[in-house]
Amino acid sequence: MIIEKKIENEKVTLTVSGRLDTTTAPELEAALDEVLENTKELIFNLENLEYISSAGLRVILKAQKSMNTKGSMKLTGVNDSIIEVFDITGFLDILTIE
Repeated sequence: MIIEKKIENEKVTLTVSGRLDTTTAPELEAALDEVLENTKELIFNLENLEYISSAGLRVILKAQKSMNTKGSMKLTGVNDSIIEVFDITGFLDILTIE
């Protein structure tokens, strides 16, 4: 997995590529911990995300819960297979996907 961070004042874009699974989820969680404190707008660009496991879903959910109290979060570029996982797990109801 590759994570690219773009920080513009209180707006953070994380571009996540590859596989977000049990092995790589802690890496994304650490990247989020570095930026969430001062973030009011969080964007996940998932255009090149190939796979997400339950561990990856947990990190996304944790980020959403954090942003619910202090700003907004959205996911962009989500492909059909990842949308299907979000749909099956009920995440479509709690995430903003563009």
